[in-house]
Amino acid sequence: MDTVEFAVLGAGAMGSIIGAHLARSGHSVVMLARGQRARQIEQQGLHITGLSAFSQPVPVMSEASQLRRAKLLILATKTYGTEAALAPLRRADIGAAFSVQNGLMKNEQLANAFGRDRVLGALANLSGELLPSGEVLFTRNAMLTLGELDGADSARAQQIAATIDASGVRAVASGDILSLEWSKFASWAGMMVLSVTTRAVSWKYLSDSGSALVLVRLVQEIGLLAAACGIALSDRSTLPVATICRVSEQQALEVVQNAGLEMKSRALKHRMSTLQDLEAGRPLEIEETLGYALREAARLQLRLPLLDSCYHLVSALDRIRGESRSPS
Repeated sequence: MDTVEFAVLGAGAMGSIIGAHLARSGHSVVMLARGQRARQIEQQGLHITGLSAFSQPVPVMSEASQLRRAKLLILATKTYGTEAALAPLRRADIGAAFSVQNGLMKNEQLANAFGRDRVLGALANLSGELLPSGEVLFTRNAMLTLGELDGADSARAQQIAATIDASGVRAVASGDILSLEWSKFASWAGMMVLSVTTRAVSWKYLSDSGSALVLVRLVQEIGLLAAACGIALSDRSTLPVATICRVSEQQALEVVQNAGLEMKSRALKHRMSTLQDLEAGRPLEIEETLGYALREAARLQLRLPLLDSCYHLVSALDRIRGESRSPS
């Protein structure tokens, strides 16, 4: 295939939302997907509902090795299997790349594949759900934030963000992308653990005093890790994690519960993608997210006992659930 503007690796909710909006705006887009999802897109295009409602034909490439050139690669797969997903693209001419995956490993993996100078940091404060029909329910369009890993204010990041923003997915460039990525992870990790253990919509475990307290302590532990890595957290995240790490535990508890009440009024049915994976029987993103954070903590000789316990609990939940589906 000749050069495309945007190659989207992974056609779940996030990849489909971004790819569909860019294609609708007239940009050349190819979706790198396999199996049933590739067939759905070939037959019905990308069908978006919710905040946007449209169907958009988009070319699909089932063998990623066939991609020769792309001005921008958007990595939107689940975190497990990322190395294998990127391997067929190592010979492709990729101008720039960013990942909307959860966790903190993603930039390293992209840099290993294409070189650090071609990698942008990114975080997606967006929500969606891939339905069994192949439709994607677009539920939250807060902000996709991009930035250079060295903190430079580059024309490249500004142009890419402006292009995506003009397509209908809100996007902006930022000079403190590493702080924002860590802040999102601190918020995501706490909410991920509570979502799969309570199996509740987000506002409920944020509002409950007991689960909110666990979340506060998890966020504060990740704040310790961020500080040890020289990263200053920000309140520009789903939860105001900088404040949660700065104030007393009781004050932080009130902050989280208030966030739960706000989410109840604005996003009553919001569910973490991890809970969606759990209920759909898909593997959970553990090693590349919680596991990576614990490995970094071990490298720095930093003890994070609650995060360690939650990692083992969620890992066990994932294993036991998998064993229950296997023939005895």
